[in-house]
Amino acid sequence: MLAVGLVAVLAVLGGAAYQLAGDSDGTPVGAPTTQARAVPAAESPVATTPPPVEPTPTPAATPVVEGKGLGTFTTVQANGPVAGKGETLRKYRVEVEDGIGIDAATAATQVQNILADKRSWTTDGKNSFQLVASGSYDFTVKIASPETVDKICATAGLDTGGEVNCNVDRQVMVNVKRWNTGSPKFSGPIEEYRALIINHEVGHRIGRNHLGCPGKGQPAPAMMQQIYGLEGCVSNAWPYSEAGKYLSGPARP
Repeated sequence: MLAVGLVAVLAVLGGAAYQLAGDSDGTPVGAPTTQARAVPAAESPVATTPPPVEPTPTPAATPVVEGKGLGTFTTVQANGPVAGKGETLRKYRVEVEDGIGIDAATAATQVQNILADKRSWTTDGKNSFQLVASGSYDFTVKIASPETVDKICATAGLDTGGEVNCNVDRQVMVNVKRWNTGSPKFSGPIEEYRALIINHEVGHRIGRNHLGCPGKGQPAPAMMQQIYGLEGCVSNAWPYSEAGKYLSGPARP
């Protein structure tokens, strides 16, 4: 009887050991015994990733080309007093090309102040100047883009190369690049270089020709092409000195 009982106990223990090792289907002990049901393909959950959100297209901005002239001009609607006592009164207009970012009224005031300065051409005692908006006039000061200056100057056979100014027919053409940035050859504030532009080109209008440097360390004549070099002279924007002396030099083509 004792042997039979021992065999029974061992049988029970062996069965428990088998259960601890695992079920026949490989399910660990303690795991749910319910078998997983095969889910038909139609019921299979599909892992979906939300489509990327496309950014809303931004309307293309209209490109702005700084200093791009439109080919049309605004004439300053202003009349100024007569500057100087010369018997030859030269009336002039100021026009600014549209699109180059220059305020026409401000530019006209600057031109007017330059020509009225005692160091400018009124000191010759022959010429006087007056800003006008309409009626008869001797010349027009036109501030324009390099492209427009080149086009107008070329009508007189002049090659300004997008860089320099010119005097053609009744037009004093001012390159806005020079008006805004001056010249690397000119030592002085931009206001002084603007004075040089006006004095030089208006000088041509009243019959003055190019001059060279009179000597090292001396003021460069206003009629000298200072943008090409000073030849030892000192930058200067005015035809006359404070004392009323004409600043001349050797004749140049």
